Amino acid sequence: MGFKLGIVGLPNVGKSTLFNALTATAAAEAANYPFCTIEPNTGRVAVPDPRLDTLSELGQSAKTIPTQIEFVDIAGLVRGASQGEGLGNQFLAHIREVDAIAYVLRCFESDDITHVEGDVDPIRDAETVETELMLADLDSLERRVDAAGKKARAKDKQALQEMPVMTRILEALREGRPARVITDWSREERVIVRRLQLLTTKPVLYVCNVDEESAADGNALSARVAERAATEGAETVIISAAIEAEISQLPSVEEKQEFLDTLGLAEAGLARLIASGYRLLDLITFFTVGPKEARAWTVRRDATAPQAAGVIHSDFERGFIRAETIAYTDFEALGGEQGAKDAGKMRVEGAEYLVQDGDVFHFRFNV
Repeated sequence: MGFKLGIVGLPNVGKSTLFNALTATAAAEAANYPFCTIEPNTGRVAVPDPRLDTLSELGQSAKTIPTQIEFVDIAGLVRGASQGEGLGNQFLAHIREVDAIAYVLRCFESDDITHVEGDVDPIRDAETVETELMLADLDSLERRVDAAGKKARAKDKQALQEMPVMTRILEALREGRPARVITDWSREERVIVRRLQLLTTKPVLYVCNVDEESAADGNALSARVAERAATEGAETVIISAAIEAEISQLPSVEEKQEFLDTLGLAEAGLARLIASGYRLLDLITFFTVGPKEARAWTVRRDATAPQAAGVIHSDFERGFIRAETIAYTDFEALGGEQGAKDAGKMRVEGAEYLVQDGDVFHFRFNV
């Protein structure tokens, strides 16, 4: 698995331009009018990881296959979207399918690009998006509580378990707080929360779309966003959609890096966005290496060895026996699998083993 990041924001904040640049396609029409995105656009991009290239070289692999991130460009929300304004609830539904949400906020002034609210204020825009998501959750949850209440009175076991969770989230929403602010759930309650599929339980990443001159250090508008994010324990990524669009048109890695160097940027916004997304969702990478292919895979940090095996194929998890494991640092330092084996650095791990970032696995299974 990789992960799926929904790109959300008001119209004309640069969402589709950013999506096009990040996926290096023209799949989403970028235009200076609201609702130019009619259906959610999806695009997958490789997650850059220099460790994979090293492993592929050491393993003399015929193919190198990175893990992927999927971006979903969701049409611009406007005030009242939860009540059907603009293009309404059909877009809110698409947000339920993503792992995390990137609030793209306009942090640049321009007389050439109109703003749906009349002026540029990223904090107001963030609050507008958040309010619409909370209102949608409130409407959904109130209806579900009514139905669950009737079942609970009839002693329905599932309804009795769900009612306290839903009631607590409802209280937060009515106070103007998103569901994700509640973090002290028990293991059983977390299962219920996930089952509710609420929009505001998803982790949020703030993406400040700045002008080219502010791409390195941001500006006063992005600083306000960073301040808000810090109070929530969220991350902020400063990115210039215009620069990313130019980078996407360059044909080689060398030319892209040269262009970044002229702007004083160490890396493209895509790399920063992916890194923030991984931290946000607490994701790590493990590898498999062989003569046919070297491949990167993504799991959550608390994944066990059988769960990692299941990412490759469900049969691997079902019939898991053991995992032969080499840390990436040992694999690299000792010249590959045989060198690691000779040095006693290959470990045999069982079903309780928690995957570590950079593990190189060979799974043994029997179905």
